Amino acid sequence: MVRVIGYHANENERGETFFSLSIQGGVEMVKSKETGNFYATARKTRITTTFDEQTCESLIGSELPGRIEKVDCDPYEYTVQETGELITLEHTYQYIPDEMETPEKAVLAE
Repeated sequence: MVRVIGYHANENERGETFFSLSIQGGVEMVKSKETGNFYATARKTRITTTFDEQTCESLIGSELPGRIEKVDCDPYEYTVQETGELITLEHTYQYIPDEMETPEKAVLAE
């Protein structure tokens, strides 16, 4: 299960506003490469919606069946908010509903 933790207003190429939901998976324990110590974290991503702002706000705290998976992608730069450090990443996170086995099986609605 993943939980809706927020929402964001976005703008498409035509200048129209649409909303996306911020979702977060469960707690995971990860071992630091630098210190060898474990720390708790959670995978996060956003999913686009057809909802208005009021609906998105009402969904905060809701759970959705599925998980967030790490997916390879083209390299991109990312600024670590806490430190300001600029790093290059080659992965992103994607929401996968329970009924789908892999990101490749996701079918877009027409």
